[in-house]
Amino acid sequence: MLVAFFSLMTSVSTGVDDGFVALIQGDDPAQFDLIGIGPETLKIVDGEIMVVGKANGYFATKDIYRNYVLKFDWKYARPEGLIDDAKFDGNSGLLLHIQKPHKVWPKSIEVQLLNADSGHTFAIFGSKFTGAKNAQAQKKAIKPVGQWNHLEVICQEGRITSTINGIEVDRGTGASPDSGHIGWQCEAGPIQFRGIMIKKLKDH
Repeated sequence: MLVAFFSLMTSVSTGVDDGFVALIQGDDPAQFDLIGIGPETLKIVDGEIMVVGKANGYFATKDIYRNYVLKFDWKYARPEGLIDDAKFDGNSGLLLHIQKPHKVWPKSIEVQLLNADSGHTFAIFGSKFTGAKNAQAQKKAIKPVGQWNHLEVICQEGRITSTINGIEVDRGTGASPDSGHIGWQCEAGPIQFRGIMIKKLKDH
């Protein structure tokens, strides 16, 4: 019991959970590179990021990552009076393997967070990636607008797998570039992120 308790306390004190490390440290937006947006766009409270602006842009890690597992939760505020989720136009995206120079929008691989197409993974602005979206799984995975969704992305040796709420929705290969910064889009309105964690994987 004492060994288990010590192990748990060590994990909590170091911010490590089975190899995962929190990417949000404190409440200062300057811990990220802000592209196309200013610090007034982000509010960070207790490890949760609230995007309040409508300008197009993104916040990105200062570090470069190659092989890793990334996970986090996201949700959109449910508009008052929304009856049909299919008509909700909340939009964002996870940008993988971002290449400098930073710009709106950068060369990268995007995991779509557009509410109607979340998890769809594809190349943008000169990058390369061959993915296969499972539309049936995607429809089953995405929760109603206003609820938290959980995304887990595995990037390893050019392969990328995107899983939403425990259901795999996209898998592909040939990501080029296969390393870079990681960013989260601010696009078209409010969105919240929490529990942003990363675990590095060994290179093969």
